[in-house]
Amino acid sequence: MIDKDRIPQHIAIIMDGNGRWAEARGLNRSRGHQAGAESVDKITSECARLGVKFLTLYTFSTENWNRPAAEVDAIMKLLLSNLVEETFMNNNVRLRIVGDRSRVSENVIQAVEEMEERTAQNDRMTLVLAFSYSSRWEITDAMRKIAARVKAGTLCPDDINEHTVAQELDSSFAPDPELIIRTGGEQRISNFLLWQSAYSELYFTPTFWPDFNEQSLHAAIEDYQHRERRFGKTSAQVNNL
Repeated sequence: MIDKDRIPQHIAIIMDGNGRWAEARGLNRSRGHQAGAESVDKITSECARLGVKFLTLYTFSTENWNRPAAEVDAIMKLLLSNLVEETFMNNNVRLRIVGDRSRVSENVIQAVEEMEERTAQNDRMTLVLAFSYSSRWEITDAMRKIAARVKAGTLCPDDINEHTVAQELDSSFAPDPELIIRTGGEQRISNFLLWQSAYSELYFTPTFWPDFNEQSLHAAIEDYQHRERRFGKTSAQVNNL
């Protein structure tokens, strides 16, 4: 049973297994992405209902640009078709995008930015789509911004600290995720939120993303709630013993 007083405020999910889900059924991989989009709707609604404040979904990595052109095109079309304003408004959810927008087509960026603007006042939950994203890209981009500030004379190198780096990240508006879920059976982070996940709890499940439902989400949260988060301290310190 979920303890509603201990719901993680930020959950991040690596949505893996769409293609394998489709191939196991003799379907085109694009059908798997379509089925995965339905899971996005279900999990977004359930996270908002539970009181999660930030939900970050690893939607498309910078490495995914190397996939077959037909599959990339199908994912782009799915993104556009799922930017339905009513979905965000009915759940009072704000949309934010993080990632390298320079590689994304103008029509996709325009649609995304319009939805970001339309939902900017929604405050029940923020849905963050990590799109054309990788953590190495994000950290490298932050280093460029810091270097520019140093060059301009507005930042002294001796004053650079963890906070300086964190505030220059593309996802700086969101707190670090308490829980990172990866579906599909693989047990790796795959260049996702490397800076932010320093003390995140990791949860791996063999369930392919299209089959990941509300009950699957509850199981992940229950597992998280049974863990002791020490942040480098001892168990006695955490429990004030």
